[in-house]
Amino acid sequence: MTTGRARPACGLSFRKLMSFLSLDFSACQIQECGAMTDATMTSDKNGETAERQARTRGRPKTRSDEAERHRIVRSARELFLDVGYGGTTMDAVAARCGVSKRTLYLLFPAKTDLFRAMMADHRRSMLALPRPEGEDLPLLEALAAIFRLDIDEIDNRERLAFVRLVLADSDRFSEIGELIVQEGAEPARRLLEDWLSAQQARGALRAFPADALARMLMDMIFSVLIKRFPGDRLLTVEDRARHARLCLEVFLEGAATKAR
Repeated sequence: MTTGRARPACGLSFRKLMSFLSLDFSACQIQECGAMTDATMTSDKNGETAERQARTRGRPKTRSDEAERHRIVRSARELFLDVGYGGTTMDAVAARCGVSKRTLYLLFPAKTDLFRAMMADHRRSMLALPRPEGEDLPLLEALAAIFRLDIDEIDNRERLAFVRLVLADSDRFSEIGELIVQEGAEPARRLLEDWLSAQQARGALRAFPADALARMLMDMIFSVLIKRFPGDRLLTVEDRARHARLCLEVFLEGAATKAR
């Protein structure tokens, strides 16, 4: 079995496969020919019990599953950026992260599950939503925080590298396009739409369709993150922040109420 391959069309998931392979065969009673004495059966059962206890004792866990998931996602991200989606295998991920394949498959049954977690992590690097409860910032500053205009150069390079990876591989691997819809742009737009609706409810924004406002904002702010045509140059972090803030000001001139 090639572990790095996308989930097969037949619908057999890695989760089901791993469940099959990890069946506790010691629970299956095999009727052997001939008579078996009670003493032999008791001895066999005791041996099986001791073996199971030895297997489960092992090395004590040093991280929670959630902490281990986060560590694997961060390490695997580097591997995906190095060799691309198609070149990344679960064997290579396990080696890069220093975990057994069994542990990796327990936390991420397939490569698509791992990439899904990476996509959700990336979404949070693009939009800081939802906002803290009770936050009371001016609209311009709130939107600047949502779109992370204060991001540093290192974090910005990482998120741009992931954007380029997704754009480069999404045409070749249909599952990436599906994950973008499920974990990327669409959930991000809905979160932004919910926030804008809340601002409309408190009278800070005019009653334009919130979904259209969300699309408009994302198009304006994210348009300079990548090269839009051959020969286009990428802006520096500082130029990008200035451009984005100007976009927000123009947006609010038309969308905000006078009371903002």
